[in-house]
Amino acid sequence: QVQLVESGGGLVQAGGSLRLSCAASGRTFSAIAIGWFRQAPGKEREFVAAISRFGVSTKYADFVKGRFTISRDNAKNTAYLQMNSVKPEDTAVYYCAARAGTVTSAQQDDYGYWGQGTQVTVSS
Repeated sequence: QVQLVESGGGLVQAGGSLRLSCAASGRTFSAIAIGWFRQAPGKEREFVAAISRFGVSTKYADFVKGRFTISRDNAKNTAYLQMNSVKPEDTAVYYCAARAGTVTSAQQDDYGYWGQGTQVTVSS
């Protein structure tokens, strides 16, 4: 079992920055790959970014490339999503998810563990 707790969400102005954290427990952190997803009001949950177990490989959705950076600190059992140059359309609940294995994935069904989410609101 893996427990995931997101934090760092809040209200930010367009063009600003925010860093989300995902704290994991229950399993060796370096044994799991991490993904970030988001769900805006009235929309389906979508992939944002993913990182492999040791951070060697990352994957991003096209709409965040160059603005968001995913990272992890295995010594702290924590993954991060650095969000820069945020836009109003980035407003959503952001979820971190975990999957066993090495490969990063953009597919929600590949992730067996999910956090409760953290709200990010970007004002224009």
